[in-house]
Amino acid sequence: MVAETRLLIADDEADFRGLLVQRYRRRGYKTVGASDGLAALQRLEETNFHLAIFDLKMPGLEGIELLRRSRELQPDLQVIILTGHGTVATAIEAMKLGAYDFLEKPCDLAELDLLLSRAAEKGSLVDEVKGWREIHRRQNDPGAIIGQSEGIQMVLAITRRAALSDLPVLIEGESGTGKELVAQALHHWGKRAGRPYVAVNAAAFPETLLESELFGHERGAFSGATATKMGLVEAANGGTLFLDEVGEMPPALQVKLLRFLETGEFRHLGDTRLKQVDVRILAATNRDLKEQVRRGEFRLDLFYRLATIRLSLPPLRERREDIPLLIEYFLDRLGGGEKKILSSAAREALLSYDFPGNVRELRSMLERAVLMSRGRIIEKEELLGRQSPSEVRRPAMSLEELERTYINEILTSTGGNKSQAAKILGISLRNLYRKLGRS
Repeated sequence: MVAETRLLIADDEADFRGLLVQRYRRRGYKTVGASDGLAALQRLEETNFHLAIFDLKMPGLEGIELLRRSRELQPDLQVIILTGHGTVATAIEAMKLGAYDFLEKPCDLAELDLLLSRAAEKGSLVDEVKGWREIHRRQNDPGAIIGQSEGIQMVLAITRRAALSDLPVLIEGESGTGKELVAQALHHWGKRAGRPYVAVNAAAFPETLLESELFGHERGAFSGATATKMGLVEAANGGTLFLDEVGEMPPALQVKLLRFLETGEFRHLGDTRLKQVDVRILAATNRDLKEQVRRGEFRLDLFYRLATIRLSLPPLRERREDIPLLIEYFLDRLGGGEKKILSSAAREALLSYDFPGNVRELRSMLERAVLMSRGRIIEKEELLGRQSPSEVRRPAMSLEELERTYINEILTSTGGNKSQAAKILGISLRNLYRKLGRS
């Protein structure tokens, strides 16, 4: 709206400046005049403007330099240049610097009105696009790590500090606690934001293919290698590579990963030439890597290199005060146009549940309940079929027993579909078979 539009007019001709100031104030613009370029620059440092009219020739600071400085201070400012020396070179320079348009003096005021109106429309469009981008950013914010508990606030504080460095980070925590969410935040809050973010699950590939996936291969390097393939470390050049379930990495590949961490160098499978990239490494595990080191399953030197910074995510059962916030966060984003709500019994059931699958389990339960509920209010029975979460809660169990029980319940709910169960659990199918083999 014009009444909310701030306009700056910089012209050293007092009468003409006064005429324009009065003219546009009458039209509803919040108009401010400046007698020269330096005075206009001071105004720009003090106030955000939507539109500006700059005379080209002014004492102290001319219009082109004022335009250049204004773009640094307020990049979205729409500027119209007025000149009595209207050369093509001046027009080109002004447009290159981002001026909306220019007019020769003495100018037709009706034409200036039209230009100003169009510049205002463009400014509004820029603001609208920025607004939609901000909405999109918030909806897809990798930093949307929800919680007010002491444990999660500590994670956020360390994540924000660690994001400013290029050091490797090891993110530890049970399945479903949000390790990849933290990895995304480390990338997007840091200086590599806007550059590639590449994630790979070390448990998702057979040992023979994981090295090729990471470092690439040459044609003919192995059976089926019909063309040269770029690896994920190259795809992440300049950005971040996230290695999930790093504890599943085979010993031979651990050696090559350690060398890559120390030098940034690697070779394609089947090639003798060294390549080098600039990649920040983030790793995550739901296993006890120190115990794996003790058993000889994970290299001690690689552990220390990856764990330059360590982040431990608390399980949901240790931050119960965050459950109501998470419920509202997910319900806000599920169910399309109409937000569903929990009955008091359903909410109480969730608040008393231990969540062996952590935040991922909570989200999965709410997704299913939103889909299956018959009305706007989600009843207790709709959270997990006929059984409520409090009814499936078990007395004292070891973590391994609790995990095995939960896996069996998920398998039952999927009708024995292991691929679907692995997806709900947030682990690879190979990892699920490994866990089932232990039981």
